Amino acid sequence: MPRKSPRSRRREPEPRLPGKRRPRATPGRKPARPVTTRVPKAAHARRGARADELAARAAAVAGILERLYPDAATPLAHANALQLLVATILSAQCTDARVNLVTPELFARFPDAAALAGAGRAELEDLVRSTGFYRNKAKAIQACCAAIVADHGGAVPRTMEELVTLPGVGRKTANVVLGSAYGIPGIVVDTHVQRLAGRLGFTKERDPVRIEFALQPLVPEAKWSRFSLWLIFHGRRVCVARKPRCSICPLSPHCPRLGVSSAQ
Repeated sequence: MPRKSPRSRRREPEPRLPGKRRPRATPGRKPARPVTTRVPKAAHARRGARADELAARAAAVAGILERLYPDAATPLAHANALQLLVATILSAQCTDARVNLVTPELFARFPDAAALAGAGRAELEDLVRSTGFYRNKAKAIQACCAAIVADHGGAVPRTMEELVTLPGVGRKTANVVLGSAYGIPGIVVDTHVQRLAGRLGFTKERDPVRIEFALQPLVPEAKWSRFSLWLIFHGRRVCVARKPRCSICPLSPHCPRLGVSSAQ
């Protein structure tokens, strides 16, 4: 019996029904797999463990810092919210000690927002000259006080949303005023907080606003303002910028020392 050729053994095509088209396939391509956004359970577990570890370490760090600096308060001398706001503006690129030498005479001469807004620019610049960048600071103080008088009746507002609309006021300055003048918790991110948050492994963020939001879940809200001050005090006294004093630091058991190349 003659063998059938391979061509003759092929299956006969099924008859097409009227109005029905055969699906086309792109030569050499496989059908695309459906995109899934489901995160594997193992990844969820790792994220949860990481968050728990960070929270536990932050709690341990906060407990130690609270014992080290139980009376931590803003070093800027002030009698009210306006004085603290102006002092914080002056503290940019300047020591708190220098600001405290300048503000008594400044506030004696111009005691409220209206007086500061209407001050002679030359006199105001002369009073704040020793804090550095005195022209920009005098301009910012006057613009800020003018907005306080025009939009808030001369009183420093009590909300973040209102404070950050004032000229020269960002989230850092607003959190200083809210926390120290009004008792409203907020995390102040200055250079010390930024440095310690990275070294302690609390966040890899470099932007101050992102650092603020990254630290918030790690600390109870009631302690936000004090936690910032604890980090600032510790950054000035022990965890300094160039050569941190790791050998005497009580945070060493909880600190991975990220980014630290040399220490004392």
